[in-house]
Amino acid sequence: MAKRKKMLSDMNASYIQSLMRLIETQSKTTLVRWAIDYAQEYLLPLFEKYTEKSDLPADIRPYQALMAAQAWLEGQIKLPEAKAAILRCHQSARENENSAAAQAAARAIGQCASTIHSARHCIGLALYGALALAYDQLGDDAQWEDLETASAAECANMQAALKKIAIANETDPARITWHC
Repeated sequence: MAKRKKMLSDMNASYIQSLMRLIETQSKTTLVRWAIDYAQEYLLPLFEKYTEKSDLPADIRPYQALMAAQAWLEGQIKLPEAKAAILRCHQSARENENSAAAQAAARAIGQCASTIHSARHCIGLALYGALALAYDQLGDDAQWEDLETASAAECANMQAALKKIAIANETDPARITWHC
C-alpha cells in the first residue's frame, strides 16, 4: 500500500485559490460560522462513521472541539478553554491512523474549530476536509489523482456553502496572511 497523504498540498490549485479569494472577503465571525457549520454537517458524521467501527470507546474529542468553538463564538467561554478542547481534537487525529477518512476529518475539524484563534485556519476545511470526504467516497487505497478530483469537487461545495452566508461588501474582512 502506498503511503496515504494526509492533506491536499497544492495551494496553487485553482479550486484552492478560488476559495482563498472568497475567504479573504469575509469577517472572522462569518468564517468561524461557515467552518463550524460545515464540519458539523459533513465531517463530524464522517468521523463518527469510521470510529464507531472501532473496538475503542466513542471518541468525542472532535465533537467537543466544535462545541467549544461554538461556545466561544457565543461568548460563553474564553479562548484558553476552547483551545484545550481543540488540542484534544488534534490528538484524536494523531491517534486515528487506521482510517484515512477519520484522520483527515479529525484534522479538518480541529482546523475548523481553530478558526476562532486565527481566521486562516479555516482553509484547513478544504485541505483536510475535502480529502476526508474523498477518502470516504473512494477508499483509503484510491489513486492520488482520483482523490484530488473528488477533493476539487468537494471544495466547490465548500465554496458554495460560504457564498450562501457571505456578506456582500463586508466592512471588516479578516486580515489573512497565508503561510503557504
